[in-house]
Amino acid sequence: MIDNGDILKAMEIHLEEIFQHLPKMPGFVPGVRRASKRSFTLTQKETALALKNALRYIPEEWHEKLAPEFLDELLTMGRIYGYRFRPKEKIVGRPIDEYKGNCLEGKAFQVMIDNNLDVDIALYPYELVTYGETGQVCQNWMQYRLIKLYLEKMTRHQTLVVASGHPLGLFASSENAPRVIITNALMVGAFDDPENWHRAAALGVANYGQMTAGGWMYIGPQGIVHGTYSTILNAGRAKLEIPPDGDLRGRLFVSSGLGGMSGAQGKAVEIANSVGIIAEVDGSRIQTRHEQQWVSVVADDPGKAFELAEEYQDKQEGRAIAFYGNIVDLLEYAVKHRKKIDLLSDQTSCHAVNEGGYCPQGLTFEARTELLKKDPGTFKEHVDTSLRHHYQLIKTLVDRGTYFFDYGNSFLKAVFDAGVNEICKNGEDPMDGFIFPSYVEDIMGPLLFDYGYGPFRWVCLSGKKEDLMMTDMAAMACIDPNRRCQDRDNYMWIKDADKNNLVVGTQARILYQDALGRMNIALRFNEMIRNDEIGPVMLGRDHHDTGGTDSKIQ
Repeated sequence: MIDNGDILKAMEIHLEEIFQHLPKMPGFVPGVRRASKRSFTLTQKETALALKNALRYIPEEWHEKLAPEFLDELLTMGRIYGYRFRPKEKIVGRPIDEYKGNCLEGKAFQVMIDNNLDVDIALYPYELVTYGETGQVCQNWMQYRLIKLYLEKMTRHQTLVVASGHPLGLFASSENAPRVIITNALMVGAFDDPENWHRAAALGVANYGQMTAGGWMYIGPQGIVHGTYSTILNAGRAKLEIPPDGDLRGRLFVSSGLGGMSGAQGKAVEIANSVGIIAEVDGSRIQTRHEQQWVSVVADDPGKAFELAEEYQDKQEGRAIAFYGNIVDLLEYAVKHRKKIDLLSDQTSCHAVNEGGYCPQGLTFEARTELLKKDPGTFKEHVDTSLRHHYQLIKTLVDRGTYFFDYGNSFLKAVFDAGVNEICKNGEDPMDGFIFPSYVEDIMGPLLFDYGYGPFRWVCLSGKKEDLMMTDMAAMACIDPNRRCQDRDNYMWIKDADKNNLVVGTQARILYQDALGRMNIALRFNEMIRNDEIGPVMLGRDHHDTGGTDSKIQ
C-alpha cells in the first residue's frame, strides 16, 4: 500500500531546496486581520489523516517537531496552515523581472500569487485568504512554497497541474498548452454538501478558491468595482427612471460589507455620483478602505450616517459613507424614522453565513469571532434570528418604494435556510426562485451579459504605472462610444480610470468589454509589446463571465 513516504519520494520538488534547516516561526504583525476558527468535526482517525496529509510535504526528520505544532493549528484554527513556512518578508506582487523562472509565464503567475497575498489586499493574509471570508490561494504555506518553486522550474514545454492547492507536478506539454491547470473544491456529487466540504477542507484535501483567489487573478477591490458601478448605475436607470446618459446624483444606495469584494461598493458609489452608506462591523476593513480613499466619510451612529447622506444628496455630490456598525441596526433606524432609500442590497459573505461571513445583530465583530470559536451552534442561532429580522426590514422598505436586489452572495438562500419560506416564490422552496430579484436576472443580465459584455482584466507585469497609462489609452482608442450605451459607459470608465485612483497592488485594470472589444484591445497590446512600447501584460477575467453567474440561487 502506498503511504505518504512513497509519495514524498516520488516528488522531485522538495521543501529542502528552499530550507536547509527547519525555519523559525515568523512573527505575526499586530493589526493584521486573522481568520476565525473554521469548522472542525474530525474524528481521532480523521485527525491523524489530516496530520499525515500536511506532513507529506515535510522532510521526515522534521515530523517529530511539526506533528504537535500542526495538531495545535488544527485544534485552534480548524485547519493546518503551516505558519512556520510563511515568508518573513512582506509579500507583494513585485515587477516580473525580480522573479526567478525559466519562462515568462512561470514568473507571471508568481507575481499574481504574491499580489493575492499582499497584506494590503488579502482579507486574512496569514491564512492565505484573499477575499470572501474563505477564498484561498492554496491551503497552506507548504503548498505556497512548493507552487512557487514549481513555477520557477517550469519551462514552456511543461504544464503545472494544481488540485485544491496541491501541486500534482509538471507534465510535458506543448508551447500552446496552458502553463498551469487549476481545480479547486471539486467534490463528488454524493458528498457535495457543506458538512462534507468542511470535513474535506479540515483533512487538507479541498481548497475553496472562490473565483480569482484560487485562480490567482485577484487585482484588489478594483477587480469588482466596474461590475458594481455598472450594477448600481443601471439599477438606477432601470428602476428610478434615470435617463440612459444620466448618473445617480441625489440618490441613496445602502448596502453592507467593505471586505475584499464588497469593498468595491464605496468607490463604485462615488464614480456613479451617488451617495452610499455601506455598513461594516470590522473596523480594520473600514480603516483600510478609508486609507485607500475607497470611502470618504466614517460614521458610527445610524442617525449621523443618514444625516450626512441627506446633506450630500442635497448637494448632489457623490460620497461613500462607511457606517461602523451592523446593517440590521442601520435598516432598523431607516424603518423607524422612515428614511428614503432608493437602492438597497447586501454583500456580506452569506455563502459562508455560519462561518463568520455574516455578523448577526447584537454582536460586535470581536464577540462574533469569539462566539464562533467557542460555540458555533449558538452562533448559528444568532445568525438565523438576525437574518429573519433583516428580511422583515427589507420587506418593509421595499413596500415603501425601495428597490432591493440580491448581489449573488447567497443572501436570499441564507434567509430561506434561516426558516423564512415566504422568501421563495412558491412559498416552499427555492426551486422557482425568490420573491426579490438578483442583480444578474434583473440588471446585469439584460443590460450587459446578454450582449456579451463581461470583465476584461489586465496586469502590467513590469510594475510600471506608465505601462498601465499607455494600455488605458490603447483600450480607450479601441472603443466606439457611439456604438451602444454600454460602450459609452465603458469609454467613460477607462477615460477616468486613473483619476479614480483604482489601483491597489499590481498595476492592473478592469474594463467591461464584449468579445470584439476584448479581441481588438488584446491585439493592440500585442502590437505594443512587440514594439517594446510596454512590458509584458497578463490578461484575465473574473466571476462575472457566464460560468460564474449561472447559479440557481443567484
